[in-house]
Amino acid sequence: MIRVRFAPAPTGFLHIGSARTALFNWLFARHSNGTFILRIEDTDRERSKDEYLQEIMSSLKWLGLDWDEEPYFQTKRLNIYRDYAERLLKQDKAYQEEGKMGSEKAVILKMPKGNLRIEDLIHGPVEFDLSLQKDLVLMKSDGYPAYNFACVVDDYETKITHVIRGDDHISNTPKQLALYRAIGIEPPQFAHIPLILGTDRSRMSKRHGATSISEYRKMGFLPEAMVNYISLLGWAPQGNREILSLDEIIKEFSLEKVGKTGAIFGIDKLTWMNGEYIKRKDTNQLAELIIPRLKERGYLKDTFDRQWFLSILELLQARAKTLEEFIDQSEFFFVEKIKYDKVAIETVLAKSGVKERLNALIEGFSVLANFDLQNIESCVRNLAADLGIKAADLIHPIRVSVTGRTVGPSLFETMALLGKEKTVGRLKTALDKAK
Repeated sequence: MIRVRFAPAPTGFLHIGSARTALFNWLFARHSNGTFILRIEDTDRERSKDEYLQEIMSSLKWLGLDWDEEPYFQTKRLNIYRDYAERLLKQDKAYQEEGKMGSEKAVILKMPKGNLRIEDLIHGPVEFDLSLQKDLVLMKSDGYPAYNFACVVDDYETKITHVIRGDDHISNTPKQLALYRAIGIEPPQFAHIPLILGTDRSRMSKRHGATSISEYRKMGFLPEAMVNYISLLGWAPQGNREILSLDEIIKEFSLEKVGKTGAIFGIDKLTWMNGEYIKRKDTNQLAELIIPRLKERGYLKDTFDRQWFLSILELLQARAKTLEEFIDQSEFFFVEKIKYDKVAIETVLAKSGVKERLNALIEGFSVLANFDLQNIESCVRNLAADLGIKAADLIHPIRVSVTGRTVGPSLFETMALLGKEKTVGRLKTALDKAK
């Protein structure tokens, strides 16, 4: 049975690149009816923090990347590493080196000579000259295992069949192969996937923008969109389709379709894809994601008119690309005092004749017995005709007056949802800014 692992160190938040590595391992396991395990490499006692561990696990769960066994923690397996080190010492394949006064002796592998070769599942045959490698620390003087030693022991003990990881780990491969040879065990198959690059083709970093999954979660991206997008960073399905369900990705995923060159992460493409997922999302499900964000900002109370809110959501669902964008685009529905865009005041409300038109509209709206979509639109268009102006010359100042903005969803639907009292009140407020 295929067994793969994702092995993060809890020394920082889950990076996009690490999430992609986790996803490829998870997809490989699910496609093959194999096992996906989570290993926490927490032997760096200074940098490892519980807050990072919790964030990593939370981000994996948010993405839907479930693991099949209880997580393995390296700090709970120290005796296993010591046993392997003792075995290598007894076989004269390792030696001890004095540490600082009062500390344990470090255990170091005698690096064997010769060449080692692997058939990398992405890059093909790769050969390593072990004469270029220095002797390798196995156990540090603090009694903790070195990275490569713990990695090899854990992969063997947990029966890992395939190691799928980033290109940046190729330099670790000869060290690990030497350890497999010294211990006398067969190595797993290796697949080194290409790194994720920024739009300037340099390695993705904070200068390219947000880099952690938790940041994108806060920005209002959907997990299914994130999974869809990062699955395409280095892998391509048949027909180069872009929007795929998780079941489709699992069914089609294979390492044979993973490229060798770096994959470019583009926020614009991710944002577009997220917008597509928002459009297709069930409105009630989308509401449950947005309501907590609105309550957090004080825009919604614990009790509110749900049908009214769903109507606002339907109005904006095709426009908003992220959950946070929805908050921004819908803000004027929930606040008493709207913020006016300065440019909108100067270019729209400050135009000659606007005050007169708004006053006429206030009169027209005030006598409407039924303030619904049809009556609102008829009133606006009839008034424009009576004033001898284009409907747009009336619609633009109305939009700025009731929303504070120059662009937005259907104005007539917007006013119907705002209601007569709030709409007329905002038109009156705008008179002070109009000419």
